[in-house]
Amino acid sequence: MNSIQKFLQDYLNYLEIEKNRSIKTRENYEHYLKAFLDFGKIKSEKEITSEAVREFRLYLARREIKKNTQSYYIIALRNFLKYLIRRDIEVLSPDKIELPKIPTRQIEIIEYEDLERLLSAPNSSDLRSLRDKAILETLFSTGLRISELCGLNRYFDIDRGEISVRGKGGKLRIVFLSERSKKAIKNYLNKRADAEEALFVSLTKNSKLKAKRLPKIIGRIIPRAIQRMVDFYSRKAGIPEKVHPHTLRHLFATDLLVGGADLRSVQELLGHSNVSTTQIYTHLTNKQLREVHQSFHGRRRNK
Repeated sequence: MNSIQKFLQDYLNYLEIEKNRSIKTRENYEHYLKAFLDFGKIKSEKEITSEAVREFRLYLARREIKKNTQSYYIIALRNFLKYLIRRDIEVLSPDKIELPKIPTRQIEIIEYEDLERLLSAPNSSDLRSLRDKAILETLFSTGLRISELCGLNRYFDIDRGEISVRGKGGKLRIVFLSERSKKAIKNYLNKRADAEEALFVSLTKNSKLKAKRLPKIIGRIIPRAIQRMVDFYSRKAGIPEKVHPHTLRHLFATDLLVGGADLRSVQELLGHSNVSTTQIYTHLTNKQLREVHQSFHGRRRNK
């Protein structure tokens, strides 16, 4: 193992143990950094030069990789260099590596009437429909990421309506359940006759011969199952746009801001580390600008 490989493994261990990053984060950083090291055939920290970084960035750009994806590679490299500097290892200064300029993200949401139809789409009393109704209401009520929703456990005070969630980077935050989501969760759990810890579970499909039996629970639900479920009910509700679980997170944030919530509070509820991430929603919700336009635009024109 050459020196840079040893430093890389030390850094990945540091992320996992000392920084408490998830295994997925570790895997992503390993992917980004190995791509750079392999491309530049870098064997030692001294070979990480400005020229090597420029050539790698040109390589990424010519592969037509999205700008935001390119930034992940550069952020990983900058953080790796910062780690090495903290260990008193002489390397290229991360300040000499500029991040790519990324266009403002375009958030796509559905109309409120479409949202109501989506939330009402699971309208049966069987366990699967009750579960799906509870998932949709919880996503809209809390703004949870799909992975956070899958990680929820069932044993909490539903009437209190507060759930402690561990989000990105292991950060804890509190999210809140609406009255509709609390009712949906209670209806769903009252139908459950198992001791599974997970709040939302995967269910087997019953054959017609076993239609009177409850579906068998096969463990905690996975993100892919929720994605398929949201897509199914959005089509059932007749929504022309493609709807993802993350769409409900966008709608949660937009709904709060339209209602008058301040940006910092929404940032906290979403679990964003930086308020600039939350600001992507403001162009959808800035009532004040609309009122200014309506009050002052075109006043000199003949009516």
